[in-house]
Amino acid sequence: MLPHISDPILYAGFIVLVLLLLALDLGVFNRTPHVVKVSEAFGWTAFWITLALAFNVFVYYERGPVAATEFFAGYLLEQSLSVDNIFVIILILRYFKVAPQYHHKVLFWGIIGALVMRGAMIAVGAALITAFDWIFYVFGAFLIITGIRMALSSDDAEDLENNVVVKYGRKWFRVTETYHQDRFTIMKDGVRWFTPLFLVVLVVEATDLVFAVDSIPAIFAITRDPFIVFTSNVFAIMGLRSLFFAVAGAMGMFHFLKYGLSAILSFIGVKMLIMHWVHIPVAIALGVIAVVLAISVVLSIIFPETSAAENESA
Repeated sequence: MLPHISDPILYAGFIVLVLLLLALDLGVFNRTPHVVKVSEAFGWTAFWITLALAFNVFVYYERGPVAATEFFAGYLLEQSLSVDNIFVIILILRYFKVAPQYHHKVLFWGIIGALVMRGAMIAVGAALITAFDWIFYVFGAFLIITGIRMALSSDDAEDLENNVVVKYGRKWFRVTETYHQDRFTIMKDGVRWFTPLFLVVLVVEATDLVFAVDSIPAIFAITRDPFIVFTSNVFAIMGLRSLFFAVAGAMGMFHFLKYGLSAILSFIGVKMLIMHWVHIPVAIALGVIAVVLAISVVLSIIFPETSAAENESA
């Protein structure tokens, strides 16, 4: 049988595997900065999904069907929420005019930070749930409010020059006016300067932190097993970069997705609020997530978004 989830050897082994994959990614497969083609992105996306499903099979044989269903539901939830994160990252990279060949490096270091932050947030979340049962009501109400705000939010790009991270980043660090290829820092007149690419990574990290505040409580509604929460999050984050390059050119095709994600977050919030009176099995939650995602994608295809230019010409 699989060691107990609190066994540090289990976590250590999984983390070593992740670090090995990241080292191969940056040091071997993407050692030279280049523009990631759509075919390459789809290949890596298929690789990460296959790896996650293989781990799901491992969980099934070692922990049983319930744990496997929880992992799959958690992975699907985190992967779907990460798509909205991708759209925001696309806007960030476009706003700062980051050259396409350097997108991979920004995302790589952004994901390193995301793994650390989410690991810490999962540990805190697990501790809160263990100590305070009522925290589920707080999480549930928060997710419902977040879901409503997501549905009502505007898709307009934010003025990132007034972003808190950018403002204080320029205040606390010496930042050059121009990019210096893929470098985060340079030496200038014997003084260490940071480049705008460093600021972009900080903004991406802050963006993931905001999304993690939504996604971590949501997955705890699926399972209270910290190992399942952690591993499903890691697999979703690891596949984020390749998914980014796969959907970057088609972000406008999924304009109904935010409403689907809004409905999913609200559903998960309601599930957390009523869990002491009405138990919604994980299999049903998984079905709801899958159906809502499918409907939002199908509606986006059937009713494509009309651009402002098309409206004027009409």
